[in-house]
Amino acid sequence: MTIEFQLAGRRALVTGAASGIGFATAELLARSGARVAMNDLPTPALALALERLRERGLAVEAVPGDLADAATAREVGREAARRLAGLDFLVNNAGAPLTREPIPPADLDALTEEFWDRILRINLLSAFWVTRSVAAALRAARGAVVNTVSSAAFGGGGSSTAYATAKAGLAGLTRELARGLAPEVRVNGIAPGFVNSNWACSFGDIDAAAADSVPLGRVGQPADYAELIVYLCAGAAYVTGEVIPVTGGLRI
Repeated sequence: MTIEFQLAGRRALVTGAASGIGFATAELLARSGARVAMNDLPTPALALALERLRERGLAVEAVPGDLADAATAREVGREAARRLAGLDFLVNNAGAPLTREPIPPADLDALTEEFWDRILRINLLSAFWVTRSVAAALRAARGAVVNTVSSAAFGGGGSSTAYATAKAGLAGLTRELARGLAPEVRVNGIAPGFVNSNWACSFGDIDAAAADSVPLGRVGQPADYAELIVYLCAGAAYVTGEVIPVTGGLRI
């Protein structure tokens, strides 16, 4: 990391914070002085992530819950704002592919009603539900929202047609929330490419793929994405409604 943020007194909620981009974002926010509520499924992974950061003396706490459920998503938002006595930043990072291997676009039969429903709930609707639940707190703080979209939103597939469609919807939601929450709250998104994380869907040797196709010659690390997320939260005062590709130059 080359940018230092001074965030003492700021309060943030990061969803999908037990690993990967979400964990790196929660860590950077907390290391910069913010108090951070970390959401993820109520599993040992979230407890371990919380323990790792608390061992470093960072001000973090867990707000577990499955955001695919609308009522739970709303409660997670409200509980985070209650515990932190307000909210400055919301990072809607929760997402899941729900498949171990990519589903080919031609395999329409694999995209069942149940699969579509859960994909949309986790990767699109949860961001709306959580944002709506904390909108008043964000307005009061003149805060910011950052959504983790995906380069799949702009074409090229991803783990499935349903996932790519949900992320395209999240890009659209980012723009509409920016309109709806302006001028008090800025809303932006990032669209990651290759990520070195424990993503549930395997795309094979992504290091080799990145070496062949990414101008910067490597896979993105969670900290690479976290740095931009925190900048969009704490800086970027005249930026809203944007979804910024972060792909190492893959699409140039």
